[in-house]
Amino acid sequence: MADFVIAVDGPAASGKGTIATRLATYFDLPVLDTGLLYRCVGVLMERAHEDLDDEAAACAAAAMLTADQLDDPRLRTRAAGELASRVAVHGRVRDALMEFQRTFAGQEGGAVLDGRDIGTVIAPDAQAKLFVTAAPEVRAERRWKQLTAQGETVSYEDVLADIAVRDARDGGRETAPMRPARDAVLLDTSEMTIEQAADAARRIVEAARARWLSST
Repeated sequence: MADFVIAVDGPAASGKGTIATRLATYFDLPVLDTGLLYRCVGVLMERAHEDLDDEAAACAAAAMLTADQLDDPRLRTRAAGELASRVAVHGRVRDALMEFQRTFAGQEGGAVLDGRDIGTVIAPDAQAKLFVTAAPEVRAERRWKQLTAQGETVSYEDVLADIAVRDARDGGRETAPMRPARDAVLLDTSEMTIEQAADAARRIVEAARARWLSST
């Protein structure tokens, strides 16, 4: 059977990461959270005391990235998310990380990738595409609860402000802005539990897979 690729895009805290993981388990496919690549670049730059606005330095950090670095729990922090959003505006950084992502997507059997530009740039030919979203206030509450559970001290208001800044930055960048692919299915999880969202995503992908199989 040919490779089956699932692209899961959407803004921060929309639930796309959990949905991608659930889909990978259900369809027995490897999964990549592409946001971790950018978080890792940002963290590497911070540790080296590099200027996050220095595109050349960011490219150098991207070139140093290895797969085993993506398991660092510090990449899941609020600070790492802000660093990622800042380095992701650099077009050359995105180019440097593109091959990593496309190689993952192109592995035998297929894969699940979640991010901001999977269905539009990284895997435009993916057989199933979702754009997962939710109201900013809902996403902020989810992220606040997650960060609090991790032991971070942060207010809901600050997280909501972060969400607004990241949405504007991710959607307004010149290179590969965050937007739904034309053939992506929109999944608004604002009023869904994670179980409901994962089930809805599964049904969307199963329908896409059935169409794909009937055409091959």
